[in-house]
Amino acid sequence: MKYYILFILPTLAIFSAPSAEPALRPNILYLFVDDMGWGSIGPNGQAARKDKGLPYVRTPNIDRLAEQGVNFTRAYACHVCSPSRSSQQSGFHQGHTFADANDPDNARKAMRAEDLLMGDALFAAGYTTGYWGKWGYGGSKDQFNPKVDNIQSLPTSHGYTHVLAELHHVRAHTFFQPSLWSAPAKTDAIGGIHLIPNSIARYIGNDAYPDLPAYQNHHDYPAVAYCDDAYAFAALDFVRINARNYHKTGKPFFGLLATQIPHAPFNEISRLPYWDHAYEDDPAFKNLSPQAQQWAAMVTRMDAHFGHLLSALEDPNQDGDTSDSIADNTLVIFQSDNGGPRGSSHTVFDSNGGLRGSKGKIQEGGIRVPLVMRWPSVIHSKSKLKSGTQCARIVDITDLLPTFCELAGTPSPLSIDGVSIAPVLSGYGHQRNRDFIIHEASNGQSIIRGKHKLVRARVRGNRDTPLELYDLERDQTEEANIAASHPELVKELHALLLGERVSEAKGFANTYHHWIGDDGGLMSHPENWSDYAYANAGVTYLSDDGGPQLSWTALIENKGITHRTVSAETDLEFLGFEISGSSMETTQTLQIDQGIKLTGRNEIRLSNNGNLVINGGTLSSLRWVDIQPGGILQGNGRIEASLYNNGIVSTSGKTPLEVSTDYYETMDARLRVSIADDTSTGLKVSGKAILAGTLDIARSDLSAKANRPYTILTARQIEGTFRNMNQRVTDGNDQLFSIHYTHSEVSLVPVK
Repeated sequence: MKYYILFILPTLAIFSAPSAEPALRPNILYLFVDDMGWGSIGPNGQAARKDKGLPYVRTPNIDRLAEQGVNFTRAYACHVCSPSRSSQQSGFHQGHTFADANDPDNARKAMRAEDLLMGDALFAAGYTTGYWGKWGYGGSKDQFNPKVDNIQSLPTSHGYTHVLAELHHVRAHTFFQPSLWSAPAKTDAIGGIHLIPNSIARYIGNDAYPDLPAYQNHHDYPAVAYCDDAYAFAALDFVRINARNYHKTGKPFFGLLATQIPHAPFNEISRLPYWDHAYEDDPAFKNLSPQAQQWAAMVTRMDAHFGHLLSALEDPNQDGDTSDSIADNTLVIFQSDNGGPRGSSHTVFDSNGGLRGSKGKIQEGGIRVPLVMRWPSVIHSKSKLKSGTQCARIVDITDLLPTFCELAGTPSPLSIDGVSIAPVLSGYGHQRNRDFIIHEASNGQSIIRGKHKLVRARVRGNRDTPLELYDLERDQTEEANIAASHPELVKELHALLLGERVSEAKGFANTYHHWIGDDGGLMSHPENWSDYAYANAGVTYLSDDGGPQLSWTALIENKGITHRTVSAETDLEFLGFEISGSSMETTQTLQIDQGIKLTGRNEIRLSNNGNLVINGGTLSSLRWVDIQPGGILQGNGRIEASLYNNGIVSTSGKTPLEVSTDYYETMDARLRVSIADDTSTGLKVSGKAILAGTLDIARSDLSAKANRPYTILTARQIEGTFRNMNQRVTDGNDQLFSIHYTHSEVSLVPVK
């Protein structure tokens, strides 16, 4: 079900505040490392260690990023490599993806053609895309005889046009591979990708590539390149070329450098000349264990490569003239895939910043990771989110995909678990929130909600492992298990954990389905939906040909030539669903009958020409109901979710439309209400109502009585106002009303 959204929105965020300013879509450079703990960078502990005279790892360029940008101190990823990367690319947490372990079968099953990944989204939004480094979750299953085993899982099948990578998860951890996968490729290459020699030869004697850190000009440098040097130089070429092109064409780029280092085996770096050159002035370095030395050298080598990339943003032509710099409108992200490794590198450098656990563990030391972002034109000394500061907002690895989508002006993939933090970065618009985050791999599960974290460790083969509960606000190092004293909270969080499908057996916890039924069809009938089967190399791994269920991502899209209506006649659950039509002449309507509850656990989306009619039913989501431009929600009933209106909400009937949490409007939104002598219908919001759109009167049956108020919206708190001129609105009979506000109520008063 892969479908690309090709239009570009002109503003930074879909749900921007009225004062939001247009912004250029940024270039995006994503620096992603393997096995670098939360405490491995200067602002998270290494600078303090230096000041105390303790052994420390040197990351001057990452530290410079933090000084010029923002250091997110509560960033999370999974605790092992493949699941973390799968979640990064797809926006789904590990309970909704296949890659819940570093499994060789990931090469055949990790990604599907229907999955809309990071490269897909940004390529469709008009970005030039590149990926370099460890892919590690699909494409090639043979470590010793690499070949394409699954076209569906290739980076070239998911929007990445410039590639130098290792596909196999284990092969990626041998740093002197004789060949690497590359794109663009020759026209007959399977999947648009082919193997090329991994040679340093093209860089030898070339002044464009600095002598440090790779020492590619040294006579002892091996003919086969240290893989991460090759990845970094390919990324450097891409950035230089596309930085210059950006000035000529305005076409932005997205590049993701996914280094293998500082992952084990550590000793391979010692094959390079002067591998420990960066620490030669530190006498204490020679007294460290070989693992600690080698890990630190890998980190610093990677950091030096990042420095060259940052310099390329600032001076693309390498002529000393920075007038062609693109650094201001380039968002640079640095992040690790999981916590730091066990062993002396962990103990000597305190690479996880005092947190309990390490890579492979579900504790904070395994899942909390360094995350730094810099975007000078938006994040600076006078912005809302100021440069050089720390931010304690929780950011999960699943959040990067929707963030990039929002900045690029394209909708996020349907049903994903991540939440865009673009409003946090920009300082404009409303920041959506999630209730909890989930992490899972073969040896641990956790859910974090607010200050509490529920943990089930060592779950493989033992689903009865006791549950642990920690208060991260008071107990960041997870020393005090408080599960016994909070049984109800444990029960509640455990139910959410199970509800997120994390206890499922191996396989995808989401499948994609299209509506294929006729006008007037019923949603519960299996024959009205497309079947789903996932197969590769003649093996069917998953088939799903039953009726709607919680694991479905469903699209009800009308591509015909006439209006079409679908009915929800019984309670139904989806992971997420979308309703859309192709034009005003071919709208798609979904009708929820009286007393029926329709659930989209992650998201319910009304796209252009998609209508949803609630006739006394209930619409429910743990996330939100999203009405995009051209979408219409109408009727009366109950919305058990946050309601985001960038289209039309139209109330009807004798009772209001109830919203159980919050209601948000953009400037382009419309709220339509009906009023009569004895009733007025509108919105009844249990939480906040943020107003910014236009108020309409759909129907008015009354003998106008001066000064009589007709209440059309109630909320716990009302912020903002409608954008109606002079705060007045006229009905179809030319009766004029004035709009009046209190902190919790909006009413209309007839004007004679």
